[in-house]
Amino acid sequence: MSTDAELFSIGQLAARTGLTSRTIRFWSDAGLVPPAGRSASGYRLYDAEAVARLELVRTLRELGLGLEVVRAVLSRTTTLAQVAAAHVAVLDEQIRILRLRRAVLSTVAIRGNTIEETLIMHKLARLSAQERQQMIDDFVDGVFAGVDPQAPGTGIARRMRQLPAELPDDPTPEQVDAWVELAELIADPDFQQRARTMAVAGRQPGPRTGEQTLDYRAVLEHAGQALADRIAPGSAAGQSVLDRLVPAAERPRTLAQLETFTDARVERYWQLLAVLNGQPSFPPAVPAFEWLIAALRAASRP
Repeated sequence: MSTDAELFSIGQLAARTGLTSRTIRFWSDAGLVPPAGRSASGYRLYDAEAVARLELVRTLRELGLGLEVVRAVLSRTTTLAQVAAAHVAVLDEQIRILRLRRAVLSTVAIRGNTIEETLIMHKLARLSAQERQQMIDDFVDGVFAGVDPQAPGTGIARRMRQLPAELPDDPTPEQVDAWVELAELIADPDFQQRARTMAVAGRQPGPRTGEQTLDYRAVLEHAGQALADRIAPGSAAGQSVLDRLVPAAERPRTLAQLETFTDARVERYWQLLAVLNGQPSFPPAVPAFEWLIAALRAASRP
């Protein structure tokens, strides 16, 4: 049995540790496991401490630490805890990137995207949480620039910023698609202008044009059913539905309100945020209100 006073050749160390002689020689040349002496023939000899150092080096290398980092740990210029904390941060970022790559590839496999679409998806999915949030913040800042911080619109602005810190650990293809679609939507100048128009209209003095004056559920029920039944808004049946929803005296103001605040793209923004935040999806309401707008316009014609 070996004692602490015994010295070992590289071959003997290989037999004791399961490492190859080539690996031990390489680590020794790198200064990680210095020899304790040399034999009469000039071969390197190692003591029992070398066995422990080799085990530690192997463990640190298997954890992915580079040789310079391992050397710093062994020389006590840095602590293993500090190294571990830094490495965890690196691994977390690598895991995030791999997770997003997997999500993109899963989406491509299911959707059959083109090469161009795949490149765009990959580019957007790789953005950090901070970069994604910055894109949304820049959009919202542009929409609500100059709005009084105490105005009701600031609450809408806060909700429009609510992206998840990260995509889920196993994002669905729908969530990857939602982020790509959202990024394209907020980059659209027409959408930016439309959202800005709605924000400005909602803060102008005078009647509360942004306030909900209609029975929302009634519009979805009656106008939605009329749409499903393919009832023309200007027909007698369509105008009968209108009579149930909007009194004649309220129609000019209601039409102006709906034309300002009804937009399928804005509704789509909220739907996409819901998908990204893992919230239940909701069916589109805008088509029912668009039908009502058409009915109001028909009623206003001579």
